[in-house]
Formats: sequence, structure tokens, C-alpha cells
Amino acid sequence: MTPDTRTAADLGRAIGAGKLDPVALTQAFLDAIAAHPHAARIYARLMPERAMTQARAAAQRARAGQRLGPLDGVPISWKDLFDTAGTATEGGTRLLTGRVPDRDADVVAQASAQGLIGLGKTHMTEIAYYGLGHNPMLQTPPNVHDPALLPGGSSSGAAVSVGFGLAAAAIGSDTGGSVRLPAAWNDLVGLKTTHGRLSMTGVLPLSDSFDTIGPLCRSVEDAGLLLAALGGTPAPLPQDGTLRGKRFAILTTVAMQECRDIPGAAFEDCITRLSEAGAIIDRLRVPEVAEALDLSTRIVTPEANSHWLALMDAAPDRVYPAIHARLRAGADELATDYLAAWARLREIRRIWHRATADHAAILMPTSAILPPDAARILTDPAYLARETPPSSRNSRITNLMGGCAITLPTARTYCGITLVAPPMAEDRLLHLAGLVEAQIRQGRAAALPT
Repeated sequence: MTPDTRTAADLGRAIGAGKLDPVALTQAFLDAIAAHPHAARIYARLMPERAMTQARAAAQRARAGQRLGPLDGVPISWKDLFDTAGTATEGGTRLLTGRVPDRDADVVAQASAQGLIGLGKTHMTEIAYYGLGHNPMLQTPPNVHDPALLPGGSSSGAAVSVGFGLAAAAIGSDTGGSVRLPAAWNDLVGLKTTHGRLSMTGVLPLSDSFDTIGPLCRSVEDAGLLLAALGGTPAPLPQDGTLRGKRFAILTTVAMQECRDIPGAAFEDCITRLSEAGAIIDRLRVPEVAEALDLSTRIVTPEANSHWLALMDAAPDRVYPAIHARLRAGADELATDYLAAWARLREIRRIWHRATADHAAILMPTSAILPPDAARILTDPAYLARETPPSSRNSRITNLMGGCAITLPTARTYCGITLVAPPMAEDRLLHLAGLVEAQIRQGRAAALPT
């Protein structure tokens, strides 16, 4: 079967117009998954009975003119840390083999109530604790452009399911970049929502202070529609606008440091196009951001330990040793150090919000590097140690500062540009991102040979 690479919004419009049957669409996706050579590396398990039941209900609503929303009848995938009643949810780890929840996560239930169809659960980095996307204990999904490269994580299978056209969109989680990094490395749109914007009930945790939920998809429009569906809010209305006079800032502190040539050039090309469209671009230094990055392990690791370290210590042979070692390294953190780190981070957030208040969004490359070699990561510890920090350094800034962010594909494969906005400013962010997306697409079209 031919994979379907239309946007979720386009599929929804076709269903609404009576041109597309949700049952046939869902079956086509399931058939495409079954025929795909990398299907076992992308999907941990499918939910065909549930999907077809949902599709039949969506088709009936469409015929009756009673659709639940613009994405009613559209098939998506779920990262394997969202509980689904009666289907295993294992968090990418052998520690949870056979774990079957008896109820859906809140966002799964909400998406189902909006008519979205769940195709299955996608592979992920073990316990969502590695950003490069490799999981040697279970499966490492291939990068959509080159199977020898890593896909980015921890929502690795989520991104790849969309990139290969094996889902119209995917839902992942983001603690330090786990939606945005795989979205960028597979040329997708990825939305990191504000912490607390969407319910985490029924979602396997990593860091309670930073875990968020977000879509990986093909367009900003999709991201807005999916956010509305997950939160049970009205779909965003189309907005006109222009970039002329909009003030953006490039974060030069840390975010542009050690950015490698190709991601840096892709980012600067986007900045040029925004400037040509009349946007005002400032260069902004916030030195405290570097300090915040140093504080993150003093907060995230103790929180992750509270959920996972005892399980790992009890069965170390069932865990990727590098992840176990990362958790073990933080096992002796004192509560006083954790509280002091949080006190300082809250102060840095206040500094950040004052420094960025006059800008529509803050801009940075989504990742400072290109996807690493998948085989070398497992055999060369020095390479792993070198590639890991810069891969998700920029994305972690948004989580630490408490805001929302979206990554958009640029004209160069594997490279994304990120827009960062304040907490709970997703509506504004999505509007700006739509304008930026249109400008980037014009640039791509102009670069294509005639």
C-alpha cells in the first residue's frame, strides 16, 4: 500500500466533504504499516480492532453530518507511554513488559471523544530518557531520510510513523526536546506545549516538573487542530497577518554556540527570509540561561529517580546500561540541593521573561547538530558523550524557562527552526508559526528548479 502523506487537516476536510471514508482510510494506513519494511522498528504494537471500531463510528457520523470536529476520522499514532485500555503500554522498557492499563490516559480519551482514530503505539527511547532516539533494548526506529542515522528521541517512533506516511500525525511527550528533536530530524512540525496545558494523567512519567505532551505533524495547522483535540477546546480559527513589523530575537547565549555548519546555515537562511518579509530581528543575550542548563540535572534526575531507579536497580539486566548509569549518577542528590536548584531556576525564569517580554517569539536552531550515526553511537562511548549534549541543548532551554515552543522544517533536511513563546501562549505561537511556515515554504518553492 502507498503511504499517505497528506496533512491531518487535509484528510479531515476530505472526510467532511464526503470524499474520503474513515473506514477505508484507516484500513489503508493499517495496510501500509503491514507492508512497510521498517514497521516493526516503528510500531511497538498496533490496535486494529480499536481503530476499525472508531473508524466505523466516524464514518457513520460523517454520513449523518454529525462530525465531532475537524479531525474526526483521522488516524494517528500514540507514543508508547500513553495508557490505552486493554493494550500494553510499556514505556519503551523491558521493565514494564506486559503492563496493560485498564483505562485510557486523559488525552487519549479526549482525542477519542473528538473522533481521532488510534492506530497503535510507537517505539520510543527507554523511559523517555535519551534524546538521540536509540533503544538497543527494544527497537531503534530509522531516520526517514537515512536508516543509518538516528531519528531523534524520545518520541522516535512517533516522528518516523508520520515521516513515512504510516500515521497522519503522532502524539508524543517532551521533557527536554522529545517532540521537537525527532520532528526536526525528520522534517516535521513539532509542538511543545506549556507544562500543565494538557493532562498528564495516565502518561508514564519521567520528570513531573517538566513532562509535557505535544503533536508531531506535517503543518502548523495540524498542530493547532491536534492541540485543540487533545485539550477539548474549540479548533483555532484561521487568521490573516503579516510578519512585517513583528519583533523576534535570536538567543545568542548558548543556543548559537557550537552550532555546526549545516544547522547554522539553515537557521540563518530562515532569518534572512524573515527579515526580507519585514520582521525585525534582534540579537539577545541572557547569560543566566547557561546557568539554568547546568541546574537541570539537579532537578530532572532526582525526579526521574523517584519513578524509575528502584525498578532499574532490581533488574539491571533489563535496562540499557547508559540510562541506568545516568540515573545512578543522580542517586545521591540531596533534597536541599534539589530545592535550591528550583529556587534559582524560578529566579532565572523571572529574568528570562523580563528580557524577552518585548519580542513576539525567541528564535533558535532546534538542534545544533545533525542526526548521529546509529551504529557508532552503540560502539563508540566518546562519540555518544560528544553528540548527546548539543543534540537537545537548545530544546531544553524552553522546558527550563517554562514556555511553549514549536519547531518547523527549514529548507535543509534534518534542520529545524524553533520559535519560543511564554507559558500558555500557544495560540499566539501557532499564529506566528503559521506566518513563518508560509515564508519558509515560499523560500523552498523559489529554490526548486523550474
